[in-house]
Amino acid sequence: MSAALSEGPRSVAGMDVEGEAARILDELRAQADPVRADSEKRYLKSDLAHIGVPVPALRKVALRAVRARPARDELLGLVDALWTVTDGGRPVHEARMAAVEVLARRVELLEPGDLAVAERLIRDSATWALVDHLAEKVVGVLVLRFPDLGEALDAWVSDPYLWIRRTSLLALLPGVRAGTPDLDRLTRYGDALLEENEFFIRKALGWVLRELSKKDPGWVSAWVQDHIADVSGVTIREAVRRLPPDDADRLLTAYKAR
Repeated sequence: MSAALSEGPRSVAGMDVEGEAARILDELRAQADPVRADSEKRYLKSDLAHIGVPVPALRKVALRAVRARPARDELLGLVDALWTVTDGGRPVHEARMAAVEVLARRVELLEPGDLAVAERLIRDSATWALVDHLAEKVVGVLVLRFPDLGEALDAWVSDPYLWIRRTSLLALLPGVRAGTPDLDRLTRYGDALLEENEFFIRKALGWVLRELSKKDPGWVSAWVQDHIADVSGVTIREAVRRLPPDDADRLLTAYKAR
């Protein structure tokens, strides 16, 4: 295994994190599908080693390790051990996915300072397949529980790394789904990212607007209308997907005629 990504211990009282990570990897390898592995590697344009395990099966394997609710240091140790597993010198995609799954499953154990752990994982990722779950289920949940952490998102929205910028948007989703959307941040982030050329940023903005439209279609309709001259096609197509048909048609017509 390569060097630890976190500063915490890799072996902690109560759990042999190295052994547990090895057990998880062995169970994943027992379900290996080389054809699926090659397909996923090409689809994700990944430089990681791939085993080829479907996500539902991967979740069952990973979550058995945290079903008994480990201590926080055990959780972080296991996440680190899984994240840094290598095969032929390359990190293992499914092991990293398992790390994200166990962290999200026991996010209630995390403290405000653990936002730095999530940030390091995101910065060490290069694919939505790892980033999106971290963004919503870890970062977003932490920000919802500890509102002062929203200041980190304010910095991330202009970060040079596209996956950190994407996280700043997707981390707003838990609040949207809980019926307590942070409309101030969504407004500011939307304005800041409206002229982004990155597909994954444009798509993320559209997703957040789409989710918000399920509860507040009027706000989303007004936002899109106000930005119709600058909004991208990717963003508007997602944003209007759940709007009332008349509103969606009106906005799409205005977009095409601009």
